[in-house]
Amino acid sequence: MSKRNTPQRRHAILALLNEQGEVSVDALAKAFATSEVTIRKDLAELEKNGLLLRRYGGAQSMPQELIGEPAQPLSPYKLAIAKAAVQLIREHARVIIDSGSTTAAMIPQLGHKPGLVVMTNSLNVANALRELEHEPVLLMTGGTWDPHSESFQGQVAEQVLRSYDFDQLFIGAAGLDPERGTTTFNELLGLSRVMAEVAREVIVLAESDKLGRKMPNLELPWSSIHTLITDTRLPEAAQEQLVARGIRVILASPTA
Repeated sequence: MSKRNTPQRRHAILALLNEQGEVSVDALAKAFATSEVTIRKDLAELEKNGLLLRRYGGAQSMPQELIGEPAQPLSPYKLAIAKAAVQLIREHARVIIDSGSTTAAMIPQLGHKPGLVVMTNSLNVANALRELEHEPVLLMTGGTWDPHSESFQGQVAEQVLRSYDFDQLFIGAAGLDPERGTTTFNELLGLSRVMAEVAREVIVLAESDKLGRKMPNLELPWSSIHTLITDTRLPEAAQEQLVARGIRVILASPTA
């Protein structure tokens, strides 16, 4: 294609991304009968305009977290859990806030806590922190962007975390196994465990309906967890079992 067809080519690249989710420079160069240098320029310009995310050898569609589309309304239980979590944070504390909808729900209430230092691996959390009137000191893990968890992961992120120490970690959970701990289908578990290692208190935020979900991967064992904030629907027997393991259980009520 000639230079005057650059806009049409870039439009076609976006159309392919919408269909396939990701594209390679090599395949695009062949499809449009142009050089890889030209394709890389196209991808750079499209990324600059917030229309895609470049990766090694190609590009992928923008993750939902980066697009900034309106999120689904949070349940009253998640909001109550987030509120209870914020109440545990002291002024001038150093905290880690992991990616996830429940942990992100904490952010609007953090503007009332002066002097905070907040580390996160989530762009969603980072952007929300920057909107606060009293913005905390923001630290980002960096690392490799994982579109499935919509967070940064990998060895770089782990190395950054190990350079600091924190008062508290606030982390979500896809599942709660009364015998093992928090569970997930995601196999990227290393960063969660490093977060727990560098925090003096590990606080899990999870709705009670996560209890008993059958998921293969153990994320954090109960021995690494200090506090579980869940909701008032948690069965009494499950609460007693967790307390017997030395876990502090906080039951948040939507009406509280």
